[in-house]
Amino acid sequence: TMSLNSSTLLNEENPQGIKPITKYSESPELQTPSSFQDNPLQQLQLASQEVLEKAKKSGRSKCPRCSSSRMFYCYTCFVPVETVPTKEIPVVKLPLKIDIIKHPNETDGKSTAVHAKLLAPDDVTIYKYPCIPEYKEKRHETALIFPGPNSISVKDIALHLQKYAKKSICDNDDDDCSREPFLKQAKIEAEEKHLKERISSNRSESTRLKKIVFIDSTWNQTNKIITDERLQGLLQIELKTRKTCFWRHQKGKPDTYLSTIEAIYYFLVDYHQEVLKENYKGQYDNMLFFFSFMYTLIKNAKCCAGKD
Repeated sequence: TMSLNSSTLLNEENPQGIKPITKYSESPELQTPSSFQDNPLQQLQLASQEVLEKAKKSGRSKCPRCSSSRMFYCYTCFVPVETVPTKEIPVVKLPLKIDIIKHPNETDGKSTAVHAKLLAPDDVTIYKYPCIPEYKEKRHETALIFPGPNSISVKDIALHLQKYAKKSICDNDDDDCSREPFLKQAKIEAEEKHLKERISSNRSESTRLKKIVFIDSTWNQTNKIITDERLQGLLQIELKTRKTCFWRHQKGKPDTYLSTIEAIYYFLVDYHQEVLKENYKGQYDNMLFFFSFMYTLIKNAKCCAGKD
């Protein structure tokens, strides 16, 4: 069983619906461009949501694949409903692939993970546990978002992948690496230099993160998934602390528990700035296309009902 600080994860289910499962360590030095303050989603650079406004007025519609009655999109087929033309939904191109591992007991209709698949269909894959990929052979280019005791920050990804790449080279060159403990210091240093040169010669491939894995489940379900042998050995990444905008936030609970789509969005922003070293100009804001619309919809409904 993995030992975790009780303050890092939500240790009970949200009885009202989606479960924001993750709480990240406090690192206030980085402010996201799309600030989540008093009006947290106002600054997002989003595509027109007129198509969602029209769909809201029309009411529930059929899924073009399974014919189920849904609002906005089908959460089992991962496609918009008939009243929401696919061509009017923004498509977000991501800098890496995303795998989402969803627990089978997680309610499909109450998970924000589907938003990622709808908005970045070419880069996002959703798996239902226990049917998940084998990551061992790709561990030098794959990481898992999880606040474990050995988790690193986004800015340290490249450094740690370099170590994974070196280990991968050793695994494929047992002859040289197995002799290291018995070589003289000079020869050890020479071989280490050789390893670094081999890594550097193909740096863009050997130290580049190609896939990030997210877990979509409650705390208890997450604990079961995270101990799965197929996820062992993956680099674990912990995100900076942000405040959730999730409308099913539990009363009395910290506001730093994020929904899955929020965690994905924030990771992409951090990755863009701290790993790709590029200015963030809203490139991934549309990952919150559905989330922000629902947030506003529910907020307005509460205001009309006289609630805070």
